[in-house]
Amino acid sequence: MEWAAVTANDDQAVSLSEAMAHARELMGREPQQALLQLSEILAVVPDYTPATLLKTALLRQLADPKEALKQLMPALRTHPDSAEVLFEYALTLSALQRGAEAVVALEKVVATMPDHPEAWRLLADHAAAVGDTDKSEAAHLRHLRCASQNPDLQKAAAAMIANKLPVAERLLKAYLKAAPTDVTAARMLAEVAVRVGRNDEAQALLEYCLELAPGFSGARYNLAILLHRTNQSNGALAEVEKLLAEDPKRPGYRNLAAVVCSRIGEYERSSEFYQALLEEYPDNAKVWLSYAHVLKTEGKREQCEAAYRKAIERDAGFGEAYWSLANLKTFRFTPDDIKNMNTQVARDSLEVSSRVQFHFALGKSAEDEGNHALSFKHYESGNTLHRSDLNYQSQQNTARAARMKSRFTADFFRDREGMGCTESGPIFIVGMPRAGSTLLEQILASHSMVEGTTELPDIITLAKELRSRATEDEAGVYDGVLARMSRTELEELGRQYLERTRIHRKTDKPFFIDKMPNNFLHIGLIQVSLPNARIIDARRHPLACCFSNFKQYFARGQSFSYSLKDVGHFYRDYVDLMDHYDAVLPARIHRVIYESLVNDTEGEVRSVLEYCGLPFEEGCLRFFENKRPVRTASSEQVRQPIYQSGVEQWRHYDAFLAPLRDALGSALEDYPVVESA
Repeated sequence: MEWAAVTANDDQAVSLSEAMAHARELMGREPQQALLQLSEILAVVPDYTPATLLKTALLRQLADPKEALKQLMPALRTHPDSAEVLFEYALTLSALQRGAEAVVALEKVVATMPDHPEAWRLLADHAAAVGDTDKSEAAHLRHLRCASQNPDLQKAAAAMIANKLPVAERLLKAYLKAAPTDVTAARMLAEVAVRVGRNDEAQALLEYCLELAPGFSGARYNLAILLHRTNQSNGALAEVEKLLAEDPKRPGYRNLAAVVCSRIGEYERSSEFYQALLEEYPDNAKVWLSYAHVLKTEGKREQCEAAYRKAIERDAGFGEAYWSLANLKTFRFTPDDIKNMNTQVARDSLEVSSRVQFHFALGKSAEDEGNHALSFKHYESGNTLHRSDLNYQSQQNTARAARMKSRFTADFFRDREGMGCTESGPIFIVGMPRAGSTLLEQILASHSMVEGTTELPDIITLAKELRSRATEDEAGVYDGVLARMSRTELEELGRQYLERTRIHRKTDKPFFIDKMPNNFLHIGLIQVSLPNARIIDARRHPLACCFSNFKQYFARGQSFSYSLKDVGHFYRDYVDLMDHYDAVLPARIHRVIYESLVNDTEGEVRSVLEYCGLPFEEGCLRFFENKRPVRTASSEQVRQPIYQSGVEQWRHYDAFLAPLRDALGSALEDYPVVESA
């Protein structure tokens, strides 16, 4: 339909389509004139939806999303099922940082128009903002499939959606052979590589994308996530900062920034990101949970509990939130909490991961009430259910320990004396989880010359990188790689560790702690790369330590802990390996027996400080006054004075521990007797 309108420049009559074209042309160079043009169009044709949508978009461009929403609402009421109107509504809600409402609108868009590429892209971003990785990746693949005009890339995206990864890989490689600079295809191939566990290949592909197209933010976002997942925190932070500089309001970027900041110890900044995200997604239980985790680390107990409660209010079946409360250790559930947990466990539709965590939480609740038979029943149910999803084979760990003993001999270390990086700053606390390592760290971190960090992943990451260089006949182990390294390479290995861990250090204190317990498996690597680092073995009574692991649901790893038999074998392998290092590296490792530390705290503290070459300081005995962040399960316990009651808690479950005793064997029989104070 033709209509008459007066333009901003003259009163020549023009068609409606010409007026709209003129408005679009003005948007880029004279946005205020464009706004006037659109207002004039709508004054003549008030219900003309294309003009309303264009005016809404322009108002968002002019940073006035509130007015944009006001202008859009009449069109939304008139056309509630229009994909175009709903999409503009979603964009405006996003600009207003009303993310949860934007998601609802976007879901309506893709229901109406399943091939809407930008709606899928925004859904992927909003899902990333609340930490829903699976949903984000699925939406991103739908975006790729819809956005690509190339039939080969469409087929590859369809194969990825169907999880036919070999098909997708074949299609993408064939396409890239003909078009090697197509960054979209290279990014897709990187996603395939990640999903099949070839992280190095994925990283190389993403870096190639950014070399060709530095402004390709999608590839940069994928790279930042990959660097974070592979414990390359320095690189992850650098990429996140670039993304935020490009688009500081994008929800997915801010969620990733919050996660990375938490990993590197920037908890205040992480907390600020989560608070802002909660203003946009106030009803999202996962964001409340993540925020609560940061508050817990910061020692903000009341706020932490309140945030976990907020998560539960939004999802009564959220087992992880209940377990997180239980994992505060000093928390006690109410009768209503217990009733709801039992109700949830009885639901057939409950997700397996939540069911597992409800059982662990109910086990803790029953233990607090003194009902140890019921408590063990829940712990056993949670462990059995979780172990069914794992592929842990205890004999593989035993074989690994035996190989280390056969390769890391006295001669091996003697031949490498004087090699490695000579820095003496690192203090490694190793051993079994739940053996008192967090308490030891808190004591040492209360010394004026020592900085506490957390369970740093860098030694394990270096070990993985060394394994990737192993020959085919070395079956993915790294002792042969280490044996072939030159003096220069071993020194560089130590320096790599120091450089990678620098991001976790916030002071200039001369010593810092790395309390990753599982590093006992890598003492050979530590010795030849960092020969002057201190190594402290935190050891606890085998029954107490192993059962404490059995009743702990770990966020990741520690697959050995979900069976009494497995955890007993793992403890025995640990003791056997540490005995070996005591023999081939005499006096190299300092051992702290947990029960001795509890009974004679000052004597043990003086001993460990002397081993570290540090003068005694009274502050180490008042470690519970230290306000430093603590991330592990013992975070609340180490903020209290040492107590005796935890030493013998396992005895309440002694009747159930026969499989553990049998698995421990000599490791139980040979454990030193420590007389109570």
